[in-house]
Amino acid sequence: MVTHDVQAAPHRRRQVELGANPVKVPYGLQLVESCLSCPVREERVFCNLPPRAVQKLAAISSSATYPKGAILFVEGQEPRGVFVICNGRVKLTASSAEGKSLITRIAEAGEVVGLPATLSGKPYELTAEALEPIQANFVAREEFLQFLQENGEAALRVAELLSDIYHSAHRELRYLGLSGKAAQKLARFLLDFAGSQEAENGTIRATMTLTHEEIAEMVGASRETVTRLFGSFKKQQLIEVHGSTLIVKNKSGLQKLVEA
Repeated sequence: MVTHDVQAAPHRRRQVELGANPVKVPYGLQLVESCLSCPVREERVFCNLPPRAVQKLAAISSSATYPKGAILFVEGQEPRGVFVICNGRVKLTASSAEGKSLITRIAEAGEVVGLPATLSGKPYELTAEALEPIQANFVAREEFLQFLQENGEAALRVAELLSDIYHSAHRELRYLGLSGKAAQKLARFLLDFAGSQEAENGTIRATMTLTHEEIAEMVGASRETVTRLFGSFKKQQLIEVHGSTLIVKNKSGLQKLVEA
């Protein structure tokens, strides 16, 4: 298997041969040598396929590493195929004619980006940008569609992923359309973000790796407003932030803000 290290400058690539041991490459990434040995394979809907299907998918995939800020595809571009994220995170954004952008989803390791456009044949509806150095497997559109035709279970997983994308879009609409004030939007975002975590002694802990600017782009507010509200929520003892750890101390208080 050969992977390409894609530099920030266009067309500058260097091949890295993968041996028996993990290979360290620029950007501090630890490459995933095989889809079968991927550490997040069993945790992700699409990647957790039978070994035979995973081998077929690997055979039509092209692996590459990308630096932070690299663009995988652009809104309005004709669909070339999908990217399966091996490690790192990718933000998906929609842009307005005025140049404003809104983050609709953050894709993490094991997720697939570019799926709706690849299936429909219509232009990519979003721009995909690496939030940090990433490794991703690219699968060309025609080969991906053929793979789905030959692997029913993979097609079913794709249907589940489309459902997840739908719910993500619905959640984004709630931030923008159902919450009037910035405080409501941020409170709803924090509740949704920490919603999957279990409470301990009345508090909820979650890992928050998004910057204030990225959160602002998700809730439709300015970075300054988000920073100010984080400070306000801390003073009200609704939340605590320790490095990348978000602690929701008063869930009912945040819920009251949302319902206000």
